Amino acid sequence: MIVDINLPVIGDNIPSADVVKVNVKEGDSIKVNDVIIEIETDKATVEVPSEINGIIKKVFVKEGTKAKVGEPIVSIETYTQQESSVDEKQIPKEEFKLEQKPEEVKPIENVQVKKEKEHTHMPQLVSIPRDISKTVAPAAPSVRRFAREIGIDINNVRGSGNHGRITIEDVKTYAKNLNQKLESGNFVGSGVTISKETLPDFSKWGEIEIQPMSNVRRKTAEHLSFAWATIPHVTQFDKADITELEELRKKYSNQVETAGGKLTITAILLKVVASAMKVFPQFNSSVDMEKNEIIYKKYFNIGVAVDTEKGLLVPVIRDVDKKNITQLSIDLAEISKKARDKKLSLDDMQGGCFTVSNLGGIGGTYFTPIVNSPEVAILGVSKSKIEPVYINGEFKPRLIMPLSLSYDHRIIDGADAIRFLRWVINALENPFLLVL
Repeated sequence: MIVDINLPVIGDNIPSADVVKVNVKEGDSIKVNDVIIEIETDKATVEVPSEINGIIKKVFVKEGTKAKVGEPIVSIETYTQQESSVDEKQIPKEEFKLEQKPEEVKPIENVQVKKEKEHTHMPQLVSIPRDISKTVAPAAPSVRRFAREIGIDINNVRGSGNHGRITIEDVKTYAKNLNQKLESGNFVGSGVTISKETLPDFSKWGEIEIQPMSNVRRKTAEHLSFAWATIPHVTQFDKADITELEELRKKYSNQVETAGGKLTITAILLKVVASAMKVFPQFNSSVDMEKNEIIYKKYFNIGVAVDTEKGLLVPVIRDVDKKNITQLSIDLAEISKKARDKKLSLDDMQGGCFTVSNLGGIGGTYFTPIVNSPEVAILGVSKSKIEPVYINGEFKPRLIMPLSLSYDHRIIDGADAIRFLRWVINALENPFLLVL
């Protein structure tokens, strides 16, 4: 039979996505988990796999166009294993019929079945997942519909029901608080609005070229504008003498490469920062201005800023505190490659507690990184260089690495920030502390 595969739900309030690559054409054979198309959302590039085996009969989307959620992207003529290896012309159609009990039939989701007489002998069970975001807010469909109707993002609402389930009253309370903040001019929190300035006609002064923003660039601009407008930023600067650490890094780099990773300063910093967050728990928190609460997290997931041709992406490495530096090096190499190859899923970029942004491979002395909301701190790393350091009555060449710590002043005070940064520096300058 012919089955239409529809574009599944990508996430709340995402009605469509840009088609960046179509991997199939009419007449192609396709198997379960083969990628049909790649789409670009506001946050990442997502692969849409096939959930059935068959032959591509029709492709409804093209590269460079938009695909809407719920609309068909391809039609697939399904077949069974027996049919794939037997010539249909040589065997009567009756031999293809399959017996199936009613209770074994599974519900069909997100597919539309076209009945055609010549294919009635090919029954096939198909189940396509409705949601590939893996991050669905816990709310009933009626609650979601109500939130959409009044213009509220359900993902921003905290539920008061069992296991954090969101009720209609939770949505009403959130909307009421949002309106009160807008009316009072108090934009601190998720009700922030950023005014847009009308630009002049630049073509009056010379030749120009206009290009549309990519979804990733647009989302990055919106997110960082929100973070800068809502978080009272402070940035602390300091230096770390990594001379001994660099010697150890070079000594053990081959061992880590053999295991499948690359021993970098960033991988080492992940371990150091996770240890520091245990000593300073306010750096592993989030601020809820709606309920005047501070949320302290007991897990240690750290995001790493990755420079890609599509713009800045921040994939997250999970459970950093439970892994050694070799495993972190492997994870970092894998997640960075996924980011550059546009293979990150939405789940890969969520759940971070802290962010590390290392620009040392490019250059620079210091910079002021913007806190990746709803996190409360981010560590910036600049290019290390040899500097003269006065030690025991004489100047010696030492490898010095500049560090920039930006933090949310609502929860982190300056004294705690410099203590945190000095703790990190002390661990880098005394590598033996990494194993204690």
